Amino acid sequence: MTNRRDFLKMSGLGAGAMTLFPSFNQLFAAPATAATGFPKRFIFIRKSSGIRPLEVALPTFSNQERDLDKNKQQLEVDLDKHELPNWLRGLDEHKENMTILQGLSAKMSENIHFSFSSVMGCFKSNRNTLSAIKRTTVDFELAKLFPSPFGHVELSFAQGRTGIVSGYSAPAPQRRNYCYADPETARNELFKSVLNPEAVNSDNDMLSFLQGKEGLKASGIAGHEKQRQEMQVESIEAIRQRNKMLIELSGTLADHLPELPSVHADGGPNASTPEKQAAMTDVLIAALKAGLTNVVTYTIDDLGTPITGLPGNETDRVGIHPLGHDEAFGGVPAWKTREQIRISHVNQIKTIVEKLKQVPEGNGTMFDNTMVMYFPENGETHHGIGLESPFVIMSGANCNLDMAGRYVRLPVLGVAGHKTLGNWYTTLLNAHGNPIKHYGDLDLEMARKKLDQLGPIRQFMS
Repeated sequence: MTNRRDFLKMSGLGAGAMTLFPSFNQLFAAPATAATGFPKRFIFIRKSSGIRPLEVALPTFSNQERDLDKNKQQLEVDLDKHELPNWLRGLDEHKENMTILQGLSAKMSENIHFSFSSVMGCFKSNRNTLSAIKRTTVDFELAKLFPSPFGHVELSFAQGRTGIVSGYSAPAPQRRNYCYADPETARNELFKSVLNPEAVNSDNDMLSFLQGKEGLKASGIAGHEKQRQEMQVESIEAIRQRNKMLIELSGTLADHLPELPSVHADGGPNASTPEKQAAMTDVLIAALKAGLTNVVTYTIDDLGTPITGLPGNETDRVGIHPLGHDEAFGGVPAWKTREQIRISHVNQIKTIVEKLKQVPEGNGTMFDNTMVMYFPENGETHHGIGLESPFVIMSGANCNLDMAGRYVRLPVLGVAGHKTLGNWYTTLLNAHGNPIKHYGDLDLEMARKKLDQLGPIRQFMS
């Protein structure tokens, strides 16, 4: 008889779903009604080593605008009247969809080198301890509002890992998500019902066993671990229902199955970083087009991600951490290599925007109902302190926010009118159906000065 341990070894779904604690009990919440139209989609792209505010500033600011921006005072200008910074110019044709948002503070999040789960949940992560996960992260909260078979999908190139590994998003307090760490694994798991339907049926047989009391009894565990397993078993019926749905949809899903070059086999050890990014982007887009998910969180790099094949450093293995300390690679200045890394990220954003703009949806395209958010996980520099967390946002015409086509600088931390990362996430949630008064922890400095810091950013609310 196959026991639980054997099952978790043989089943990729089991390894991700059971061991790493995803929130599958939320996958089949009430579907969107006809009145809501097409689902909204959200893509969070996390980068490491900060985004320096001056790197996002517009090079064609007037002297007055430049002074306001430099002094971190409130400023708003139309992007169509300005040039973008060099690294963002790949998105020149889509400036009407772009918002550059400066001035958000993230003091309530972990900063320095890593934010772990905290940048998505607005709490201190205590260096990634499970007990420190204080709440459901914002991406999972949005996934509840727009249910899909997979609910929420997490992708990651962190630490150069492969397979199914522990992620950074959180489906609930003290629960960590899993993520797909290479394009081949992401493709094989998301499209398993097309590529390997026998494995899905095998999963269902074992899930039925585990769901029953016999499964719990056979596990031979007690106490806290038994409670953990009971919580997992509560989610099994949702996984089985998802598998059933995916098998029924397999014919349609086959139309969206992405093809990956052979270099990505076995985790892609010989694939360059741009090749890996392009392949993961293809899988991400395919999952959205197939309707497998409406919310994706993508850790595009962290300080341990090996960078190879970068234009200008093709023969180097670039380290992001030494770059943050201004170490040059291949004779190329650190600032230039950091810019090239950002350009490689923007290439992926451009691909997402342009491919979704090619897919008809209602009277427009899929991108009309999509938001892409690119931001530093750890704040404004390599050793971020949370004073600023710049966001580059691409939003479609049907997104429920009034912000596209603008460069917006909010007042600096400690000044009336300042907004935090929690205010931004509250804005996203309020605008899309969650009336929460405020998402995330409050800022202590704002609280000491008795400055209002609750609620959404009103100027963005439609």
